[in-house]
Amino acid sequence: MASLADGIQTRARTRFVLLLLASLIAAAPAALVPVPATSAARTNAGHNGMLVFAGDLGQGSEIFVIDARGRGFTQLTDEAGEATSPDWSPNGARIAFQLDHDETADIAVMRADGGGLHVLDLPGYQAQPAFTADGTRLVFECGDCDGRNGIFVMDLDGTQPQRLTTNPFQDEGDSDPNVSPDGSTVTFVRHLVDGKLQALFAVDIDGTNLRKLVDYGREVAVKHDWAPDGAHIVITTAADYPHHRSPNIATIRADGTHLRFLTHFRGGRWGAFAGSYSPNGEWIVYRIENLESERYVMMKMHPDGSHKTRIAAMPFRPRGTDWAVR
Repeated sequence: MASLADGIQTRARTRFVLLLLASLIAAAPAALVPVPATSAARTNAGHNGMLVFAGDLGQGSEIFVIDARGRGFTQLTDEAGEATSPDWSPNGARIAFQLDHDETADIAVMRADGGGLHVLDLPGYQAQPAFTADGTRLVFECGDCDGRNGIFVMDLDGTQPQRLTTNPFQDEGDSDPNVSPDGSTVTFVRHLVDGKLQALFAVDIDGTNLRKLVDYGREVAVKHDWAPDGAHIVITTAADYPHHRSPNIATIRADGTHLRFLTHFRGGRWGAFAGSYSPNGEWIVYRIENLESERYVMMKMHPDGSHKTRIAAMPFRPRGTDWAVR
């Protein structure tokens, strides 16, 4: 059994590693990955806040934050299990995330500084939480509610759960729910087979009017986001590198039309994965990665694909990045 001294030494080493990583991220040279050199337009500092994301330093996934200039790298969680899929509340005061334990998963909510963490006491497998537009409820994936996977909505304390969707395919799931800025629509990723062949669907907030926005053949990644004005959605295609195709970022209109690619990687070595829009709508945060060399860079660009700008080279794959309002 570990002694108290062992625990203190472990925490001290963890703090040292985090401080070292923060300094390395801030000082990372631009030559690490092939990023087009462009001039960066200024963001509206009065509206765009911190970036939250999940990452694994080698002892399980935790939740981190960093600012849009690559500064302020901070670990927020230190939990048993895997902390993933963070989502900011509309006012930037709280973060909801998924907390995995062996065969189960729970939903947790904490303050923006990592304090006040509360795990919702719900039965079964609860995952991929996201706040509704007014911040009063959460949409989420339930892996085994009533024996079938689907998207649900509930109050922030875990009460009043209501089913919105039921995945029709045996042993597959609906995941990554996101609510439109006007609060009327929930978009989500539906898996057809074995965690692959993923399409983007939408359903009204009351569970009616189910429709498909992006076809299964696009292999949509389990991370997408609405533009603040509700006019567009950013997605990632070829998420699983199918047939040596590279993942790339695209936008669509809210009705699924006008697919437009913003990145153009080919050959299956490098790929780009969407995070979220900035609160002022002027940027999209994303990551580029090379799995062979284990190189990961957090980036931002304008919604038309211009001004691709490095935020920071990362020591691990930053996943589920979400941008807070300030």
